[in-house]
Amino acid sequence: MAMVALAPRGFAKESKRIDAAWYRRSRRFAALPVSRVAYVERGRGPAALFVHGYPLNGFQWRGALERLHAHRRCIAPDLMGMGFTETPEGQTISPATQASMLAMLLDALHINAVDLVANDSGGAVAQLFLAKYPRRVRTLLLTNCDVDENSPPPQFLPFIEQAKKGTFVDEFIVPQLNDKQLARSAKGMGGLAYTYPQRLADGTIETYFRPIVETPLKKAQMEQYAVSMEANPLVVIRGELRRWRGRARMVWGLKDTLFGVEWAEWLHRTLPGSRGVRRVEGANLFFPEEMPELIAEEAAKLWSVQRHRRTGIHR
Repeated sequence: MAMVALAPRGFAKESKRIDAAWYRRSRRFAALPVSRVAYVERGRGPAALFVHGYPLNGFQWRGALERLHAHRRCIAPDLMGMGFTETPEGQTISPATQASMLAMLLDALHINAVDLVANDSGGAVAQLFLAKYPRRVRTLLLTNCDVDENSPPPQFLPFIEQAKKGTFVDEFIVPQLNDKQLARSAKGMGGLAYTYPQRLADGTIETYFRPIVETPLKKAQMEQYAVSMEANPLVVIRGELRRWRGRARMVWGLKDTLFGVEWAEWLHRTLPGSRGVRRVEGANLFFPEEMPELIAEEAAKLWSVQRHRRTGIHR
């Protein structure tokens, strides 16, 4: 079980940096039966779908899109209840409906199958998507996320209780918008989920949190989604995961206290086509945003593999 040393060298140099301005200019919308879904895409060829965590949006994957657009048509949507996606009042928002929405989005974009990459609660959505649409997934790259019985993780339950009271956004999100240093502190999203919270830029915080607080409906939908995650949707799909034969790879940060590496190992044992687990020492939950070169390296290897004998957990 190889341990990967953490190298805090930041983003690699790229010909065209995807920043908040590019994300804003490039945003598109797909009018679906369940929502008007915001997404960005870059590149051509076979499609790769990137599913973000809670309470983020597709901006989480900007570094991966920079590095992988030469290999894939990279698509990063905002899930319902987050980001710039506009969901009508009364629409149920849950991990299951998010998975159905992604299928509708692919239909609208005339995409049959994807390479699926996901993080955090987006990993739960990705597994549900795979279980429901197994032929639409070529490969699966999962980072720290909900897995089987660890959904939701116990540490997330206080946020669910806040959401039930309708106070999560006002008590957790709004203060961090008003005080960016709080967002980077141990009490904010930075300290809770980032490897290098001090590097969390003001513009990034704005991109994630500003759309959440725009209207009472957006606030309520963010909280509705949190409450929906109290019911574990993953245990019942064990059989579907065991039957899926596509290539899979887990890349796991070891600093994260919500999703321990034992759950990555569970996925390795459960998914017949697993190419093992890469452990990233010192990396926290949202490390895919901070270390996009690592995600790009693992994705490129996973996508290029044709035939590879299963040899266990390896780097």
